[in-house]
Amino acid sequence: MRTNSLSRRTFLTFTAVLPWAWRAAAAATIPVGLEMYSVRDELAKDPQGTVRAVAAMGYQGLEFYAPYLDWTPAQVQEMKALMDGLGIRCFSTHNSESTFRNDTIQRAIDFNHVLGSRYMVMASSQPGPGLGGWKKIAEELNVAADQLERVGLKAGYHNHQPEFTPVNGVRPIEILAKETKPSIMLQLDVGTCLQTGSDPVAWIKANPGRIRSLHLKEWSPDPGKGYSVLFGEGVADWKGILSAAKEVGGAEYFLIEQEGSRFPQLETAKKCLQAYRAKGF
Repeated sequence: MRTNSLSRRTFLTFTAVLPWAWRAAAAATIPVGLEMYSVRDELAKDPQGTVRAVAAMGYQGLEFYAPYLDWTPAQVQEMKALMDGLGIRCFSTHNSESTFRNDTIQRAIDFNHVLGSRYMVMASSQPGPGLGGWKKIAEELNVAADQLERVGLKAGYHNHQPEFTPVNGVRPIEILAKETKPSIMLQLDVGTCLQTGSDPVAWIKANPGRIRSLHLKEWSPDPGKGYSVLFGEGVADWKGILSAAKEVGGAEYFLIEQEGSRFPQLETAKKCLQAYRAKGF
């Protein structure tokens, strides 16, 4: 059926019920947000002022990290009202491993519902030596995913260096990918993947449909630089990475993240978005 054969009412009804992720995927560009750890000092001092500044830079969304759980329910409601007014959304949240346990997960569920986020992401973990601990993490994620999916949320996992560092010849991230449900997002931190010598594009292509968001963290092997370089100043092949993420990974949104640079945090976030836009992404 041709699009122009649809009535206006039918078209509007159809698009209203489509999941936001599919609408984003169908758009010309994938939305880009900011991982709020990038502006952590400012966020701690003035949460609402910082979100206003991020929206003013042109970011389309954001990802709150663990301290959001220290807010009161009233503060969460106020933050959602602010984001609605600014036209910016919370794509997902970062949470500690302990948050995903049954005795602590409900507060996070309640807050994520209010914020309107889609994914609750486990922000890495430290299961100890050997691969057995990683299998336990996978089990925790599966249990949490079942609970989250019953209430309209999804689980995710975010890597740092340990997940891509081989243990007995196997990278822990491979255990997590193999042992977790396909519905669990594997959120790729590009910078830490590069730092360990792994290939982000190869990883994305090996896990089609599961790399639904990426942290666009840059990395440079030059002494004294590391993660402190701005977007586009390091060695990441952003064209190849983002193309693979869109075409194979199932990317729904991108998140710029910065550990810290030669500029203040808010200026760093603005410069990274400018660099991202300048490359035509």
